[in-house]
Amino acid sequence: MARIMKIGADSAEGFFKRSLERARKLDRGEKLLAEMRVTFENPADLMRAVTAKRVELISAIRKQPAALSELAQTLKRDRAAVDRDVKVLVSLGLVKTVWQPNPGHGRKKIVQPLASKYELVAVI
Repeated sequence: MARIMKIGADSAEGFFKRSLERARKLDRGEKLLAEMRVTFENPADLMRAVTAKRVELISAIRKQPAALSELAQTLKRDRAAVDRDVKVLVSLGLVKTVWQPNPGHGRKKIVQPLASKYELVAVI
């Protein structure tokens, strides 16, 4: 699991600036923190993808990975709505799902975080 997941909006120029900065650190022999980054070119796209309900869902699974039905109950939301949000978050690379045996009921899909910490950043 990555230590930090950074989600934000930035330009290609910002990407190259960050990459150059990381390359210089490596050249100096500095260690880089394990992190993942999802960047949107437009802050409005970020706001459409990472809604308040999805942030709440990420917060819940950071505390305790859980099955869809358990998340729906914890978040007091419809299971289908939670499932739709999980699918979006998986497609963005922000969370993952794994199947676990569910004795007497087949198996269940567990939603897990990909990082121990998530940072949302948008510069407008």
